[in-house]
Amino acid sequence: MKQIPTLYTWAGGTEALEKLTTVFYEKVLKDDLLYPVFKNMSGDHSRHVAHFIGEVFGGPQQYTKGDGGSHASMVAHHLGKMLDDKKRKRWMELLLESADEIGLANDPEFRSALVGYLEWGSRIAVLNSVTTTNPINENEPMPKWGWGETGGPYLPE
Repeated sequence: MKQIPTLYTWAGGTEALEKLTTVFYEKVLKDDLLYPVFKNMSGDHSRHVAHFIGEVFGGPQQYTKGDGGSHASMVAHHLGKMLDDKKRKRWMELLLESADEIGLANDPEFRSALVGYLEWGSRIAVLNSVTTTNPINENEPMPKWGWGETGGPYLPE
C-alpha cells in the first residue's frame, strides 16, 4: 500500500501555498467588498497565511515556529472585524479562483479537502469576527486537516 501524502505535500508545499496567497491577496486588494477589511494588512500577511495553511495541512511548523504565530493569534486577527456571509463567500470565490489560476492541484479529492477546510475556517472567522474576546487560548494546538471522507487522493497502482 502506498503512503498517502499530506495535503501540504499534495498541494506543492510552501512554494505553491505562498504563490496561492500572493495571487489571492492581490485580488483581495482590488476587490470593492474585501478591500476595506484587508487594506491595512501587513506586507507579510500573505506569507503568514500560506504558512498557517501549510501547517494545518500537515507541513512544517513555519507559522508557529518561524512566524511566531499560534492558532489563537490567527483567530485574534479576525476579532472585531464584523465579517458577514457575503464577504466570506467572496473570499472563498477569490481564493478558489486563485487556486485555479496558479494551477494548484485540482483533483477532486484534494479540492474536496481544500474546500472543506476553507468552508470550516471561513465560517469560524465570521463567528469570531463579531466578538472581541478570543475563544482560543494560547496553548490550544493548531488545527490539523486531512483528506476527510475521501480517504486520500487517487493513487494508481
